[in-house]
Formats: sequence, C-alpha cells, structure tokens
Amino acid sequence: MSSALKFSNEFVDRLPGDPESRNFVRVVRDSCYSLVEPTTTSKPSLITYSQELAELLGTSPEKIGTETFTEVFAGKRTVPGSTPYAMCYGGHQFGHWAGQLGDGRAITLGEIEGKDGVSYALQLKGSGLTPYSRTADGLAVLRSSLREYVCSEAMHHLGVPTTRALCLIRTGDQVFRDMFYDGNPELETGAIVCRVAPTFLRFGSYEIFAAQRNPEVLKLLADFTIQTQFPNIKADGSPDSYVQWFREVLDRTAFLMAEWWRVGFVHGVMNTDNMSITGLTIDYGPYGWLEDFDLGWTPNTTDAQTKRYTFGKQPQIAKWNLLQLANVLCLLVDEPLPLQEALDEYDGIFEAYYSDVIRRKLGLQELSDDDTNLVQELYSVFDSFEIDMTLFFRLLAKVSIDTSEEQQLVKSLEPALYNPEDISREEQVRLENWLRTYTARVQHQSLSQIARTDLMNNSNPLYVPRNYLAQLAIDDADKGEYSLLRQWTEVLKSPYQEQPRMEKFAAKRPEWARTRAGCSMLSCSS
Repeated sequence: MSSALKFSNEFVDRLPGDPESRNFVRVVRDSCYSLVEPTTTSKPSLITYSQELAELLGTSPEKIGTETFTEVFAGKRTVPGSTPYAMCYGGHQFGHWAGQLGDGRAITLGEIEGKDGVSYALQLKGSGLTPYSRTADGLAVLRSSLREYVCSEAMHHLGVPTTRALCLIRTGDQVFRDMFYDGNPELETGAIVCRVAPTFLRFGSYEIFAAQRNPEVLKLLADFTIQTQFPNIKADGSPDSYVQWFREVLDRTAFLMAEWWRVGFVHGVMNTDNMSITGLTIDYGPYGWLEDFDLGWTPNTTDAQTKRYTFGKQPQIAKWNLLQLANVLCLLVDEPLPLQEALDEYDGIFEAYYSDVIRRKLGLQELSDDDTNLVQELYSVFDSFEIDMTLFFRLLAKVSIDTSEEQQLVKSLEPALYNPEDISREEQVRLENWLRTYTARVQHQSLSQIARTDLMNNSNPLYVPRNYLAQLAIDDADKGEYSLLRQWTEVLKSPYQEQPRMEKFAAKRPEWARTRAGCSMLSCSS
C-alpha cells in the first residue's frame, strides 16, 4: 500500500521552513511550516472511507482497509517520500487579531497527483502535537472527526466547494475533552480524519507574515499560491498579478457564501484562519444546518452571545475577512486603490450569485425586480413560525401551479412545518397569501411544471447532514456500531434524488433533538 502512494513535497521544497527540528510548542517566525511527525496511535482501526476519493488518488479498492492503509492514515506508518509538516498561520478570531495559530492538530503528509491531474494535499487531523498546538494536545475525538468526515463529503456531493475526507479512523486511544468548556472534561474516543484538498492555505497564512513584517516571505508564498492554485493568472510578481489574484479570491468567496445560503449551511466560526484562499469550505468545527429558517441562528456556543457568525451574517463576515486579506496584500502592491475597488464590488458580485440561487430555489426562469417582495415576504413568513427550510423547498417544487385552493396548498406543505397544530389562523393566512402570489408568479412564466420542478429539485437537496442524525451516528460509533453512519453517507452521495425507503434521512428534526447537546449547539472543542 505505502509504495503505491507517490508523494511530492512541493510546499516544503519551495517555501521557507522552520529551522527548529524539535517538536515543542513555540513561536515560529519567517516560516511557512514546521516539520513534524504524527503521534503514534495504539491500535488504529478503519471506521469508513470514501472509495470514490481513494480511487481518484490512485488507491486500488483491494488496498483500502488493509492494515497498511489504516496505519498510514492513522499516522502510525511512514510513507517513503512523504515529508510531514504543520502549517504556520495566524488569524483574526471573532474580529480580533489572535496572533500565531497554525496547524495545532493537523499534519500534512504531502501531495499526491490525482487521476484528474490535480495535486492534492493529504492532511491528518487529530494526529498529535505540533509547534502550533498552544495549550492543546493536537488530538481529536470521534464526534468531531465523524462530523467533519460526513459533512465534507456531503458538501462535495451537494456541489458546494469544499475540502474532502478520505477516511475516518479510530485511534484506539482515549482523549480528555471538555465538550462545553464548563469544567467537566471527560474521556472520549480518539479519532483521525484524513482531509484532502488542493491546498489548505487560508487567509491567515498570509496575515501572519504581515504581522511579522516580513514582506519577503509573504511575496514568496503569494507567488507560490498563484503558480500552483491559480493557473489562469500570470505569476510574474507584478502588482497587477496580486490584484487579479485578490479579485479571483473575492469572486470564489462570494460564490461560496451564496452556495452556503442555498443549502442552509452555517459554518459557525468564520475566523480568517478558517477561510480557504481557494474558496473552499474548510475546517468543519461547530457547523450546523438550518432546520427551521433563522437568519440569526449560530450553532457555535462560543458565539451564542455576540452572534457574529449567524446564518444571515455570513456574506458580510466574508467581506470583512476579505478586507483583512486586502490589508495584507497592500504590502505587495504600489497603490492600494485597486484592492479597495475590487472590495467595493463584492456586494454586487455576491448579490448576483445569491439572486441566481434564489431564482433556482423558487423555480423561476428569471428573477425580476418585482420578485424582491416575493422573496422578502417568504423570509417574513419563515420568521413567523417554524418551517424546515430543506423540506419546504422540496415540497414547494411539488405544488401544482394550476390549483386555486390555497388551503390545500398549505396542507401539502405541512410535512415541513414544526408543530403545525400551533399555527394561528393569522399565520396560516400569511402563508396562503404568499402561496397565492407565488403560484400566480410561476403561472406567468414559460417554464412548464416539469421544468420548474426539475430546476428546483436540482438546486434544493432532499438529504443534508442534519445535526441530529450526526449525533445518532456518533452515539452508535462510540459503541463500535457503524451501520447507520455507512448507510447515511451512502444516501448523502445522491442528495437531490429521492431514494426509496430512506425517508428517515430526510425527516425534519424530532422534538427530542431540539435542545440535546450536539443536535443544536456545539463548541469548538475537538
């Protein structure tokens, strides 16, 4: 198995590294990475893997699940040609500069060229202490690792730009964690997830060198990034190339925010060290999926008071993060005005992506200015009572545009309503009025009922990694039972297609999960 993996080490070979070879927590200056070996695990066992991704990376099916495969991706066996390292980066956390952060619990093994010609970095999350672990141990537990594995692969199949996950491994070790930072740590099952992406560089990777007042290394890293990740941009070291690069990062980020909105994903901790430079969803920590539509919802207990990273604020937080990146790139350009001009265009770029998302979610051939009221009134209806966002749009696609019976239309949407018996007559009338306006709107477009349904069902998933289902899978996995996890991840590979006898994976949140730990709010604890 190990001989089949052919690693390259372009990141290590081309960029300056930490001269200190010992692995202890410290401040690292003027370096993009530190070399470090994963911590040896006692008795690793494979829980699950992505066969599709394994084959993309050139791993044959018969080698997946072997003892060698498991030991390699548990960090227990060294692969010839691999040079493991942890990245150095900084970041703004909750709006404040946090200084050096870095890969405190992730170790990159190197890069592998996929069958698609793309170079992919393979990173073990939860593989032990690094110079950037600060006060932590560099390990991860099963609950957070399982959540990252499931969600990153689900996002890929949803069509949302994301890092991916090759495999999930139980380490055989126990890890102390204080799940809610309340002074009650407990022993939990240790695990490692192998993350895969063309790069794990993030906004904070560049911020750290601005903070260290080191424009030389900043320029080296920026040029390397453009050369390896943005082939459409001429990497000639000119100010124009950095402005063009920033515009591309901005565009990808705006697109990502619209996609999060489309599927109802809330990241939970959009610090600049968690923002991918290539526009991927990265660092799945206290994320969550909208159940009832709520612009003010955050899944992160740490953010419960300030509500900086709520669902509705994500697009503007992304803009704020882009401003921090622009401030860094001012060190590489002669005149900052082009960067400001690019940033000023963010709102319009996001609005274009967002409008297209809303158009498709509502099954409209085009979105006119007159449709703004239709959308705003829908959000107002959502705000009036609990409606499951995912199920609402799937059921809306089935609504017959030929009927004039609004009460019957409301009845058809009832499976998406939480506590429908508690809805007042006034609230029901609001929904009836909206449905009357909506059906009149779609009747006056040239799309057929079938075409409208197809457009909506290709944009509105039926199956998403709901928070309570993740907790049920975690509960089983803690006991060594993985059948629910494997069945669920198989369903999530086809999120837009109705799958026979899989209704339980599309069901709205049950009442018992409303306040249960892990089903609604989570901490950053790993």
